Amino acid sequence: MSILVTRPSPAGEQLVNRLRAQGRPAWHLPLIDFSPGRELAQLPARLAALAPGDLVIVVSQHAVNYAHPFLTRQGLSWPSHLHYLAVGRSSGISLHTASGLPVDYPRDGESSEHLLALPALSRVEGLNTLILRGNGGREVLEDALHQRGAKVCYSECYQRSPVHYDGEQQSRRCLQLEVNTLIITSGEMLHQFYTLIPDYFHASWLLQCRLIVVSERLGALARQLGWTDIVVANAADNDALMRVLL
Repeated sequence: MSILVTRPSPAGEQLVNRLRAQGRPAWHLPLIDFSPGRELAQLPARLAALAPGDLVIVVSQHAVNYAHPFLTRQGLSWPSHLHYLAVGRSSGISLHTASGLPVDYPRDGESSEHLLALPALSRVEGLNTLILRGNGGREVLEDALHQRGAKVCYSECYQRSPVHYDGEQQSRRCLQLEVNTLIITSGEMLHQFYTLIPDYFHASWLLQCRLIVVSERLGALARQLGWTDIVVANAADNDALMRVLL
């Protein structure tokens, strides 16, 4: 039996390589591609407009992967007078490594809800908050911060775009490879993969697979679609995924 990893490159290939090194058959089918965001050029001005103590929140490691090289090419660094936060451990460590500055992130989960529970976001009235993210996404952070009195602005640092496949072809390939475990790390990719697979493969294969997800919210979405064998990793990074797979 083998594992299908759907997370994007390069993390997807890295996870497959780690699994194979442990003797686990694994295959990569990336569902999302990334490219620079439409608002990346405005990032320096938006950072410069923030006052001391204002907030910068990164929602994923991809935001750092595009924002930091862009700032570096402009001869700029991350302003040290701002308070930086990240939704999860990977994005927090990535931003800290890039900026050399303290970054606050939740230790007990990787979601907007976990981030909003941090003491740093309990009293934000009057603060400007710049959220670095991709195109679209959940509005949970913005809505909650507005309710707490913060002023919120987005900066689209990267764009996600779906990778297109022939669903029947990929379904037959997965059956040939004896795939019985799926790793899906976002709601967007969960719906994309569910829609990609033709209906007649749902009951016979797709919904029979063990599904590895990275949050209780994603697990609830999977149950609504019909999965029953669901495992929730305690974080979204490859280390956490390896722990539930070995």
